[in-house]
Amino acid sequence: MQFDRRGLDDSLLIQLYTELVRPRMIEEKMLVLLRQGRISKWFSGIGQEAISVGATMALDEDEYVMPLHRNLGVFTVRKMPFSKLFMQWQGRKDGFSKGRERSFHFGANEYHICGMISHLGPQLAIADGVALAHKLKKERKVSVAFSGDGGTSEGDFHEALNTAAVWGLPVIFIIENNGYGLSTPVKEQFVCEQLADRAAGYGMRGITIDGNNILEVYKEITKARAYCIAEQKPILIECMTFRMRGHEEASGVKYVPKELFEEWGKKDPVANFEAYLKEQKVLTDAKIAAIRESIQKEIEDGLALGFEAPPVTPDTAEEVADVYAPATLPAIAPPDAGSEKKFIQAISEGLKQSMETFPQLVLMGQDIAEYGGAFKVTEGFVPMFGKERVRNTPLCESAIVGAALGLSIKGFKAMMEMQFADFVTVGFNQIINNLAKIHYRWGQNADVVIRMPTGGGVGAGPFHSQSNEAWFTHTPGLKVLYPSTPEDAKGLLISAFRDPNPVMFFEHKALYRSVSGMVPDSYYTTEIGKARHVAAGEDISIITYGMGVHWAANYAATHPDVSIDILDLRTLLPLDYDAIREAVGRTGKVLLLHEDTLFGGLGGEIAAWIAEHCFESLDAPIVRCASLDTPVPFAIELEQNFLANSRLDAAVQKLMAY
Repeated sequence: MQFDRRGLDDSLLIQLYTELVRPRMIEEKMLVLLRQGRISKWFSGIGQEAISVGATMALDEDEYVMPLHRNLGVFTVRKMPFSKLFMQWQGRKDGFSKGRERSFHFGANEYHICGMISHLGPQLAIADGVALAHKLKKERKVSVAFSGDGGTSEGDFHEALNTAAVWGLPVIFIIENNGYGLSTPVKEQFVCEQLADRAAGYGMRGITIDGNNILEVYKEITKARAYCIAEQKPILIECMTFRMRGHEEASGVKYVPKELFEEWGKKDPVANFEAYLKEQKVLTDAKIAAIRESIQKEIEDGLALGFEAPPVTPDTAEEVADVYAPATLPAIAPPDAGSEKKFIQAISEGLKQSMETFPQLVLMGQDIAEYGGAFKVTEGFVPMFGKERVRNTPLCESAIVGAALGLSIKGFKAMMEMQFADFVTVGFNQIINNLAKIHYRWGQNADVVIRMPTGGGVGAGPFHSQSNEAWFTHTPGLKVLYPSTPEDAKGLLISAFRDPNPVMFFEHKALYRSVSGMVPDSYYTTEIGKARHVAAGEDISIITYGMGVHWAANYAATHPDVSIDILDLRTLLPLDYDAIREAVGRTGKVLLLHEDTLFGGLGGEIAAWIAEHCFESLDAPIVRCASLDTPVPFAIELEQNFLANSRLDAAVQKLMAY
């Protein structure tokens, strides 16, 4: 191994050595504790420390890093107290995630580290969002994201690199090529000569370096950082290394040829650098012993504190409270009656006024800039707010959701428009496992609104018509809004941007230009989590939302012989249980109506809650009216038969018969 110390003084070399030894010594201690049964699991980065340490040392302390399992050196270089790290690994309350996360699945903004999720690839898109924030603020900073060789096979890798290249983002993407994805060798992961060769396909620079050479890593990342800042472009760096332990300790290493351990053992990053520094007279045996003794004391002191920490005492109220970040901005009442507006005009106006209110709000989506979006909601926004804030995106929903989270980490607000709600499946992982869980996991909120043009009735077929709101109401940490009127569409959208939590905002496409109503012209809010009592009735209560509100109102208008009470939920997560209870009490007969399919739809959950909590108020079984349990058909005749509205009369008559 050839070291080149040119330009590096002795003090920096000693610092690099100290930071390189620290994670190695911590890991060696963890392996002892694992064999003793005093810790339960460990993902080892032994043999790979030079990458984490060298890369982090090359950054400013306030530049974000998105690490993975084997990047202990990132955490130690950032001076995270070892005692707190150990409590994190032990699942103690005083760790970084209150016992809610394992090993390195956590972040800490004070150390500018964004914690990983087990799906690996989504980390890269978050780095895009952080880098975009730097670009918008004109900051001379980069973000860094780690990936393993196996992770480069994921679609998130492609999406993140492509987005960074297209948008010209200062991101350093680091691949730790250690030869194996768990037990799968790289020859079964890709066929290109080097992973860095893929960079050319994205129009970015790519280099391959010796990941076990601390000086090479430090110097190349330093140069890469300067390049990214000066050129406002990303770079891909492949670090060749080897994993000297199993994927995690329980998996073992029987699948690895012994000669590889012998070969890479000679390339050990710690032993080789130590020998070099002794040869250069930078370190002596006595100085090395002193450094190791100091680190050993740090470890033992940290373990003492960690083992003294008691197991977590569950507090249900705290657990529930930490799912959402507190919403602190006050409600704003509409000061004027307003004017007649179509549903889509109300949404556009709410979006425009939110952009004016929050200069840090960035809009992203396919074709939303000059074209104005598939439904023209953002038409005319580019002249008003500029292309930096109204951004066309590549066709990569997952990367854009991840970028939105990265923007939030840097204090921005972000909106992403799914061109159709159906396309959310491509970004599902980011929403469910990153946006929704991040505040509960380590206190970072996701200030992100995802607009979801949804619903059928327009002959658009099975991939442009789905009602998929129930996918998200099952996910703690999200808020799910579904307005039915222009006034609520504007007020709830404004509230969504004022709320620091991730919001799924459903907009029924068939309502865009078919429904009008009085909408205040000024900036106002509609309270999230509060239902709207649409009409009073005595015979039956229809509890519904979205298009169902119009179906119910039309049915009531054409059937005056039935006195129908209508409740518009408006917010599907969290639900307004008080309003539901009151609706049940007003008539004693409940019909749950929604456009979504019957099985697994929100109506089933509400029916169960009513049966459990309002049984004494019921005068009849709860009836559900929903769309057929089939995909949404294309032909208008088939679609009308599919939709719940075609069975509404039968459902009402069934309920009235009791």
